[in-house]
Amino acid sequence: MRYLELFFSFFQIGLFSIGGGYAAMPLIQHQAVDLHAWLTMTQFADIMTIAEMTPGPIAINSATFVGIQVAGIPGALVATLGCILPSCGIVLTLAWLYACYQSLTLVQGVLAGLRPAVVAMIASAGISLICLSFFGERKPPADISGINGISVLLFGAGLVALRRWKISPIWVMAGAGVAGVALYSVF
Repeated sequence: MRYLELFFSFFQIGLFSIGGGYAAMPLIQHQAVDLHAWLTMTQFADIMTIAEMTPGPIAINSATFVGIQVAGIPGALVATLGCILPSCGIVLTLAWLYACYQSLTLVQGVLAGLRPAVVAMIASAGISLICLSFFGERKPPADISGINGISVLLFGAGLVALRRWKISPIWVMAGAGVAGVALYSVF
């Protein structure tokens, strides 16, 4: 039963996560944290962090890690298969349709309409992770006195490093990890 739940949950995620792995994050969160309670929000944030750092697509890495957490290696295989099957079918169908009808105005309109929805899904996932990092919960609290200053400092430094000095995200993540170990062990 658990394998079927994993398969169909990640099949839905693979079917409806238009826009890539970051757009899939709120869907994965809904399935793994809210609906099935396989993970806590903290475990979800940890899995998302690991999925971003490991090579490969974030959604597939997340499916693998959630599957391992829920049902071991067989769970990882089932969740990963559920995640990739819809994508394979959709991509093959869309590639054929796009090759045939790419010049139609309707096709260009559909693609233009999907862009804002993808941005909104990515922003939603980012805001949830920022709130969890800064406040320890998914939604911003009414009182910001419980804000984690170290998290805000690391976020700000990472953002400046990425935007102003164009440092590679890999180096920013590594630096934030080292700084986090140093700062959290002192404070």
